[in-house]
Amino acid sequence: MKGLFITLEGPDGSGKTTVATLVCEKLKEMGYEVVHTREPGGIDIAEQIRNVILNPENTAMDGKTEALLYAASRRQHLVEKVFPAKNAGKLVICERFVDSSLAYQGYGRNLGFDEVLSINMFAIDNTFPDLTIYLDVDEKTGLDRISDRGFKDRLDQESIDFHHRVVEGYREVLRRFKDRIDVVDASKSVDEVVQDTIDIILNKIND
Repeated sequence: MKGLFITLEGPDGSGKTTVATLVCEKLKEMGYEVVHTREPGGIDIAEQIRNVILNPENTAMDGKTEALLYAASRRQHLVEKVFPAKNAGKLVICERFVDSSLAYQGYGRNLGFDEVLSINMFAIDNTFPDLTIYLDVDEKTGLDRISDRGFKDRLDQESIDFHHRVVEGYREVLRRFKDRIDVVDASKSVDEVVQDTIDIILNKIND
């Protein structure tokens, strides 16, 4: 089987980590070789960058600095983990990728969709996911889930307006890249969301 690079996207509170973890477990039970990873992070250098980006104390960070750090983390993660796993015929399931930067920095930080895309095109060498699954949840539900978390990182602590802009950014992502994105209703039960996600992945594998 050829390798696939699959990303899970969605606003804060959409359940990406929970869904990705359970999906990977089930796919492994079905006999697939699966690599579960995340952005920013996934490997040592990128995790160090993640700590800088998300540290709640780094309130002085400029929006462009943030975007560039995400792109740097992304590049290292691709080269060190995603490319080797995909080339070895594995399924790479990644929480977040370039679409998150387009939504969070392009719209959330008002840096511009195309400007952030340009930064990332240099970083990713035109490598987009084979499949992106967007976990769709209404803003109130997502923000309510965030509020229940014990620890809030620097982005969790942003204003409601920021999170509204992020959702607008994701709508633009869905419009521009609809050919590689499937949408899952993340307001359903966890079991239903996981099953819907697995069905989409299996369909892609069998294309």
